Amino acid sequence: MLANEPHFELRLATEEIDRLAAQRLRYEVFVAELGGDGPLIDHEGRFERDAFDAHVDQLVLVDRRRDAQALDHVVGVYRLLTDERAAAAGQFYTEDEYDITPLRRSGRRLLELGRSCVHRDYRGGTAMFHLWNGLADYVLERGIEVMFGVASFHGTDIAALRMPLAWLHHHHLAPEPLRVRVREEHFQSMDLMPPDELDRRAAMLATPALIKAYLRLGGFVGEGAYVDHAFNTVDVFLLMDTARMSSRHRGYYTRRGRGA
Repeated sequence: MLANEPHFELRLATEEIDRLAAQRLRYEVFVAELGGDGPLIDHEGRFERDAFDAHVDQLVLVDRRRDAQALDHVVGVYRLLTDERAAAAGQFYTEDEYDITPLRRSGRRLLELGRSCVHRDYRGGTAMFHLWNGLADYVLERGIEVMFGVASFHGTDIAALRMPLAWLHHHHLAPEPLRVRVREEHFQSMDLMPPDELDRRAAMLATPALIKAYLRLGGFVGEGAYVDHAFNTVDVFLLMDTARMSSRHRGYYTRRGRGA
């Protein structure tokens, strides 16, 4: 139960009904809305799934007022993959696109974030903050030191995205010791405009809200973008070093979901 909003509940999806509802929400967002596809997606049943689902934790935000039997009760989800579970899976999800050697060499406890989404009726409200609240608890309980994952721009037209991509490259590139890079066979440069030609306001307006939220929390981006034609997106690698988060960022991250 969450303060001031007792109809919401945060939990890990340990029951099959929650796991299926999370995959149903993922389908509605990533496939129905954004046009994604993949070899294990169940279009008939409307479930977005892949081989990593057997190894992850899914943090779900449940609205108790909705119909669980119709798999309609999960309104937000984060997919979480720890070091240990990635070892069992053989790799992290993002390693098909990115060389994460700098993170592996760091010797720090890693957590990959993925498939983050919120039901369309709950966007712009408190749902994302509640998910962050649950994510903060998960991170603190497990001693996670670096969180990372992919966030996406909709569409695959690089020219249309040159302003926000260049802004990220010039202003939010990760420090060298943690600078993950897109694999060479997929590499799309984000250095698409000179710094003196960039318009911050235009760049931020064209940047998805989730990416901006991570940047406000002190996050960085990796080098290069990945054009994901299957999911109809341009992906950027985001990472957050919990030791580098300022006290102001830490407070924002750990309190907003509690209504502070």
